[in-house]
Amino acid sequence: MSVRIETVVLDSQGMSAWISQDRELLAMIKAFHSIGAGLVIGANTIVEISHARANTARLNWVLSQVRIEPVTEHAARASAALLKQAGLHGHKYAIDATVATVAEMALRQPGPVAMLTSDIDDMAKLCGDRVRLIAI
Repeated sequence: MSVRIETVVLDSQGMSAWISQDRELLAMIKAFHSIGAGLVIGANTIVEISHARANTARLNWVLSQVRIEPVTEHAARASAALLKQAGLHGHKYAIDATVATVAEMALRQPGPVAMLTSDIDDMAKLCGDRVRLIAI
């Protein structure tokens, strides 16, 4: 990696790919680890990635490798403001509310920040150019 990255945020798709041992994602995680980047998820991501078919042991190991940020009242209010600025609505589109909490959390991490996400379009609306988005 030639670009300096301090923090890497993973959304639910990024975490799911890591849990399922997707080779491309594992290579990215290894590269970020080699440059000392911290890995971060929002606490609500745990809810998204936990399901009956999830390998619990693998899930718990992956969770032990990341810093988990809580969704606080302050974070929720900041997420709502991001949605409003982007012209999205958390009540009408519940997924937008979840996406906004991930975006808000990414924006307050030590930078430069990269995000591994499958939702480039919405994340670009919410994060602008302040977070480097990497499609997975």
